[in-house]
Amino acid sequence: MQIITGDVLEVIKELPDCCCSTCVTSPPYYGLRNYGADGQIGLEKTPEQYIDRLVAIFREVRRVLKDDGTLWLNIGDSYANTGGTVQPYRDAGSGGIGKKGSRGNQPYSASGGGFSRPSSIGNGIKRKDLIGIPWSLAFALRADGWYLRADIIWQKPNAMPESVKDRPTRAHEYIFLLSKSARYFYDAEAVKEPAVGFYNASPAGSKGTGKPNARRRGNSRTFRGGGAYTHDRAAENSASVERDSHGLTPNETGKRNRRTVWTIATRPYKGAHFATFPEELVRPCILAGSRPGDTVLDPFCGSGTTGAVAIQEGRDFIGIEINPEYSKMSEQRIRTAAQEGATP
Repeated sequence: MQIITGDVLEVIKELPDCCCSTCVTSPPYYGLRNYGADGQIGLEKTPEQYIDRLVAIFREVRRVLKDDGTLWLNIGDSYANTGGTVQPYRDAGSGGIGKKGSRGNQPYSASGGGFSRPSSIGNGIKRKDLIGIPWSLAFALRADGWYLRADIIWQKPNAMPESVKDRPTRAHEYIFLLSKSARYFYDAEAVKEPAVGFYNASPAGSKGTGKPNARRRGNSRTFRGGGAYTHDRAAENSASVERDSHGLTPNETGKRNRRTVWTIATRPYKGAHFATFPEELVRPCILAGSRPGDTVLDPFCGSGTTGAVAIQEGRDFIGIEINPEYSKMSEQRIRTAAQEGATP
């Protein structure tokens, strides 16, 4: 385990090529908080400058990843506020890493005046517009050479309410799965989820008859076209059997391939006065993107959530953090996770 304190772009250039298997991270969101450190990400004058800086950082991340490596990127959006400021929709209980100086869900600067922006911040973005940071960044990373493989919706059942009256309250963020190469390591078995409405035959030797349990129907009615995906000679109609795929084999495992909507509540970390993304959001990324013994990277380490989960799951970890206070916090948190994991 290694936590390195310093500017991420300078530090990551010192790491050797192909030394990490996966990167799981949540960079500072645009116009959200003051980190109290020179060179911090998120206070750029325009979204384009912010995205350009992140693209340069993740270009180095791609270099240090193995050829079959992946990037799991949690990123939130921001609004161009009515008063000419950038207002993040993100709430104080959301998952990315806030820093010293944060004031709940209000934009903040050292002067206390918010992140001042002109009424139009360029590229057609007007006051009150949702800027679209996540997809702008995802497309920029794709153009820079990453393979954009999946957009995952992190749905927060305990999202903080908003006072807005002219739009819905936002209760989700994005996690993008990107890969260094067209073929990459992804352990689908490690992150399978329970099959909703699982429909299978009664287990052998059980009280059942071995016939399909008609009371536990699958979710194939939700497939577009209903039975169109299933061969017309299937033993059961696709509207009553959840299958491993769209073929002929019924799902008898009780599990299915992980979907792209993850419902995970936000959880505070007692060692920090700011919000951290929950461990259960990080865990499937690490399990799917690495093997035991592999090295996991987080270039925006914050409170050390990624590192703690990596150690819990038998991985090594490299973290980079600009704020010395949070580097110390991360080290302590990860040491605690290692000690708990070693307890018989």
